[in-house]
Amino acid sequence: MTVDGLLTLAATESPVTVRLAVLVLLTLVAAVTDLTRHKIYNWLTYPGMLLGLLLNGLESGWPGVEDALTGWAVCGGILVVCLVLFNIGGGDVKLVAMLGAFLGLHQGIEAMLWTFVIGGALGVCVVIWQVGAWRLLAGTIRHLYLVVRLARWIPPDPHERQILQRVLYLAPSSVLAVLLTCWSPWG
Repeated sequence: MTVDGLLTLAATESPVTVRLAVLVLLTLVAAVTDLTRHKIYNWLTYPGMLLGLLLNGLESGWPGVEDALTGWAVCGGILVVCLVLFNIGGGDVKLVAMLGAFLGLHQGIEAMLWTFVIGGALGVCVVIWQVGAWRLLAGTIRHLYLVVRLARWIPPDPHERQILQRVLYLAPSSVLAVLLTCWSPWG
């Protein structure tokens, strides 16, 4: 095989596309603004959604646009439900809808789920770091003991609720989720 043949093979077999490179860049910008200003801006997400649709169309034609629209609608729709039920941020909704527009239905849902798993794990780490593992464990055991002893659910008291009301930043988690979804060593 010639050098030209190897370069052509590398170019066609490479998992890095313009679409995925742009998505990583956009999620990195969202992560920075989320961490520094606690916002994911519309100037990033709205054009990002359109760019995801456009790049999917250029890469895969009409089937790519259909998959991108489906991913956008499903991922965005799931997060709208989370917005209503769990009071998450509107920027998170638009960010995950943008992931769906870039990645399509299947990879979009996978990236969304990874975002939640990574975000939840980071949230638990933050609570453990700020409260302390032993104090958190003792409070949990005490609460479970009361639940078992009284044989009914006891809602957390205001102090316990305050411990659990930490801000969860999904944009940094989305960067890792995109990398895991697109370049996972096991999938």
